[in-house]
Amino acid sequence: MKYYPHIKRILDFVFSLLFIVILFPLLLIVALILIFTSGAPVIFTQKRIGKGGKPFMIYKFRTMVTNAESGGVPMLSNEEDKRITKIGHTLRKYRLDETPQFWNVLKGDMSLVGPRPERKFFAEQIIERAPYYTLTYQIRPGITSWGMVKYGYAKNVDEMIERSKYDLIYLDNMSLFVDFKIILSTG
Repeated sequence: MKYYPHIKRILDFVFSLLFIVILFPLLLIVALILIFTSGAPVIFTQKRIGKGGKPFMIYKFRTMVTNAESGGVPMLSNEEDKRITKIGHTLRKYRLDETPQFWNVLKGDMSLVGPRPERKFFAEQIIERAPYYTLTYQIRPGITSWGMVKYGYAKNVDEMIERSKYDLIYLDNMSLFVDFKIILSTG
């Protein structure tokens, strides 16, 4: 569809703005709970690789202890990760930690649906073993993706490579229908 990218961007903008306005009271409550249970900062920022291979800062509610990667080496997380705070487990379970990413969508760094953005450290490892991964840089990364729906969170680079195969399927089949299907399937 010739106009799909433009319609997608307009829908991303409108839905993100609506979500931010409608969810504002919830976002405020989450922020206050975070301040009282684990202190500041409330928002966690991290550099990710986006469209065109360009880095951007992703926003999330902080679910881990402060300085969780103080060793300097990027680490992936899993449900048993001791760095996750008590409230962090709840935020992750209901994906509330991801809600600040609507700001990323509003700004144009991300889309509602698209491949999940990775950190450069992990993206380079994926590309070394699966060069096709660079194809995902053709579009904006998403809050949710076909890979997240079909595969879920990845605990290591092997799983990231497996999940990326679904992102390639998405690239070949992008449409508003597929986007809505992915949004409705995101749990």
